[in-house]
Amino acid sequence: MSDEKSNAPTRKHTALPKAQILIEALPWLTRHHGKTVVIKFGGNAMIDEDLKAAFAQDVVFLRHAGLKPVVVHGGGPQISAALDKHGIVSEFKAGLRVTTEDAMDVVRMVLAGQVQRELVGLLNQHGPLAVGLTGEDAHTLTATKHQPEIDGELVDIGRVGEITEIDTGAIEALLADGRIPVVSSIARSQDDHHVYNVNADTAAAALAAALGAETLMVLTDVEGLYEDWPNSDEVISRLTASELEKLLPDLSSGMVPKMEGCLHAVRGGVTTARVIDGRVQHSILLEIFTDEGIGTMVVPDEQGES
Repeated sequence: MSDEKSNAPTRKHTALPKAQILIEALPWLTRHHGKTVVIKFGGNAMIDEDLKAAFAQDVVFLRHAGLKPVVVHGGGPQISAALDKHGIVSEFKAGLRVTTEDAMDVVRMVLAGQVQRELVGLLNQHGPLAVGLTGEDAHTLTATKHQPEIDGELVDIGRVGEITEIDTGAIEALLADGRIPVVSSIARSQDDHHVYNVNADTAAAALAAALGAETLMVLTDVEGLYEDWPNSDEVISRLTASELEKLLPDLSSGMVPKMEGCLHAVRGGVTTARVIDGRVQHSILLEIFTDEGIGTMVVPDEQGES
């Protein structure tokens, strides 16, 4: 019998690069296994169909890779469109949406009945994984009226809330059951029977801290935090909480809640907080499972010198 077969050169397997890519992810898979990651879904990623589908794939991949993803979402563009339809003018003060009684009804309807439903549907194309809830459910988020200070005076911007309390029980029960919680950033009132519109960046950061998450990821429409915008498009890839705190007063109004959220998260025990470009397909996987990373990572001060 000929042993021609055993002497033949090893066939070149076209799938080998795929195996190498998977092996490269091994240290990160090991590091993040069993850890909770809170992802704030927003910006272009929630409007563009291809980006939405890629986002859902990423989140399901994290879940199957042994992580525990929690998704928190707002819905700025969808809310503005719905308010338009209802003849309600969109107004912003101090970077926050002025939310009247009538506007709050629309906000609640859009977040819980439209954006959340669509996201749950996209995730559940991959299996019975996602469960939608709002901050009202099981007292997940409790808030009190938020009055921002503008030019030294407190301004009434309606039903906008500041989180005062978090009950993670429902989310933890879902995670223990292998589900992916999808949380709309609406909170119950601490003081009356109203509900409040809460900034989704702020809600995601508060939840990440309360859950003891390993990572907070905030999707944005920029590459990260720029070093010297608009003079340079160099992105700061890593900075400490104290370094970030010094930069906050000079940031653009849209970045302030995102970076304040990152600061709150790492000061509250979250290991890393990252702002990443949601316009890049699979940006979540690139950030979590590769050396390069593609955004700005904030770390607690004691890690900064390492």
